[in-house]
Amino acid sequence: MFKLFKNLGKKEFLFIVISIAFIVVQVLLDLKLPDYMENITTLVQTGGSSSEILKQGFFMLGCAFGSLATSFVVGFLATYIASRFGEVIRGKVYRKVLNFSMEEIKEFSVSSLITRTTNDVGQVQMLISFGLQALIKAPIMAVFAIGKIAGKNMQFSILTFIAVFLLLILITIIIFTVIPKFKIVQRLTDNLNRITRENLTGIRVVRAFNAEEYQNNKFNEANQELTNTQLFNQRVMGIMQPFMSLLMSTLTLAIYITGSILIKETVGVTGKLQIFSDMIVFSSYAIQVIMSFMMLVMIFLIYPRASVSAKRILEVLNKENKIKSGNKKKGLETGTIEFKNVSFKYPDAAEYLIKDISFKAKRGETIAFIGGTGSGKSTLVNLIPRFYDVSSGSILIDGVNIKDYDLETLHKKIGYVPQKAVMFMDTVKGNVAYGKSLNKISEDDIKKALDVSQATEFVSKMEDGLNSFIARGGTNVSGGQKQRLSVARAVSRRPEFYIFDDTFSALDYKTDYNLRKALKKYTKDATTLIVASRVGTILEADKIIVLDNGEMVGIGTHQELLKNCKVYYDIATSQLDLEELR
Repeated sequence: MFKLFKNLGKKEFLFIVISIAFIVVQVLLDLKLPDYMENITTLVQTGGSSSEILKQGFFMLGCAFGSLATSFVVGFLATYIASRFGEVIRGKVYRKVLNFSMEEIKEFSVSSLITRTTNDVGQVQMLISFGLQALIKAPIMAVFAIGKIAGKNMQFSILTFIAVFLLLILITIIIFTVIPKFKIVQRLTDNLNRITRENLTGIRVVRAFNAEEYQNNKFNEANQELTNTQLFNQRVMGIMQPFMSLLMSTLTLAIYITGSILIKETVGVTGKLQIFSDMIVFSSYAIQVIMSFMMLVMIFLIYPRASVSAKRILEVLNKENKIKSGNKKKGLETGTIEFKNVSFKYPDAAEYLIKDISFKAKRGETIAFIGGTGSGKSTLVNLIPRFYDVSSGSILIDGVNIKDYDLETLHKKIGYVPQKAVMFMDTVKGNVAYGKSLNKISEDDIKKALDVSQATEFVSKMEDGLNSFIARGGTNVSGGQKQRLSVARAVSRRPEFYIFDDTFSALDYKTDYNLRKALKKYTKDATTLIVASRVGTILEADKIIVLDNGEMVGIGTHQELLKNCKVYYDIATSQLDLEELR
């Protein structure tokens, strides 16, 4: 856990030092109170003057108000440090996750990464907020209080040490019982998060199949498992409070009973007064010792879960990125993509999904990929922006291996339109000129991109035009409209390469035709890669690559493949009649 604290800045560490200083002052003031109480008791017993008694009382009030003021300062500083810690760690985890490849994201799972960024950080933050005060104050107070009572009275000291010993036994039992359960709690929280996300994401399917009750049962099972684990933890920790109250009351009672016996057995008024005075002071210091350990107990109750959360956060922060950025920022050629004996399989998979693919695309060419479901079309083009790295072979862009490119440089070269159109909660303009391009793309370029993607028609009908609001996930636009806006996003960047991953599937044939016609004219100097499931989309491609079970079974133009590739012929004849094929 302490590895996380190195992320704090110098200002936060300065505040921690100041907090410790104020805590020491607060402890000294608190421990001074029993001394004044002892003086008042002595003055009352020996017939001291009222002015002397009041003087000691004012000193007590001064210590009490001083302790209150220092406690406010410490509370403020602790809250600030905890808030800053949460801000810094959440930012680091978020930025780390943004740099993860798809392999790392799948390793942790999306639901777990969300929990680690929010709930886990909150647990550690809570420990800092409370622990900075209690964890520092409790040992100081315990040591000072024990130092005050050590050697004063052996019988009272033995009673105090017995109470502390019993308390430590209970703390040990609770810690070893609860810590394993806290690890389970965080895992169950991930699971609950996952089920909730699935339910909300797939709400249309849930309703369409009348699966509300099934989903409710699924959620209830996960929720009940988490609740039962939490109940066990809370019940075990719930033993602490009544035990502490019983221990403190019993210790006070034992001190008074022992004191009364000693007073009875002591001869002489002076000796009796001394024992009575020791008894009053001892009971106050003994309670402070127990209170110190009680504060430590509260830390021990918070620490196990915070410790588990800290380990989960560190797992993310310490995870080594498998896809690392190179240092090259310039290619040797312009507009060329070459696959050299590329094979790929997912991590831990037994078989290769893509096997020995080789081809080269020149500047201005359009390369299309077609094949049956699961043939590896999308996986193949997703290797280009390095969402995954090839298992063997190499991919060259502009004559340079993509692994040698600086990742930002590589991504600037590519205009990528994914299979599933992704919209962000922003305006039309913000979605088209997305990311770092937002302040670099003119409004005229955005309008031109919308024209090319055939999106101007519906955008112009929106109430605020380019400034019209797009809901999260694009829920206020249709599937076809989302695809056209995704195409506009890629076109507006004027990249060197375009990748369309089955981008036109939601478009009607007329819009598809007009879009491809406009694209061909607008992107004539760029290299275009198209993944398609419809033959009509790729008829005019310079090269069509046919994939079957991850292998390249054909490459050529439409007419060439009709003659030479049975797989392509079967796909084409299943979609088009003979006249259309000609």
